[in-house]
Amino acid sequence: MIGFVNAIALDGPNPVELARFYQHLLGGELDTSDPEWVELDCGLGKAKLTFQPSTSYVPPEFPDPNGSQQFHLDVQVSDFETAEPQVLELGATKVDGQEHEGFRVYRDPVGHPFCLVLS
Repeated sequence: MIGFVNAIALDGPNPVELARFYQHLLGGELDTSDPEWVELDCGLGKAKLTFQPSTSYVPPEFPDPNGSQQFHLDVQVSDFETAEPQVLELGATKVDGQEHEGFRVYRDPVGHPFCLVLS
C-alpha cells in the first residue's frame, strides 16, 4: 500500500451549502472554518468529504454516453419510500429513467450524481 484516501473533494459554486446538503444526507460533523475548503467528517474512517469553490463549475452530464459523471456516491438506505422524499426535500433531484431494482439515481443541488442503494 502506498497511501490511503484522505479526502474526496467536490467542486461547486458554494462549498458551505453543498456540504450542508451532504451533512443532512449522511450525518457527521461539518468544519466551515475555511470557506475555501469545507470538511465533512461522516465516518468514512480517515477520509472526509471536502468541498471547494469553483467559479466555473459545470455539472456533469448524466446519463450521457458521451458525457462524464466524474464520480458518484452510493448511499445505502433501508427503503426508497422513506429516503426518497427526504433527499428531494434537501434539494436533490431524481434522474429520469434511472429507477432500478436495487438503486435509484439522483443529483445533488449542484448536479453531482449519487445513488440511493437498498441495504
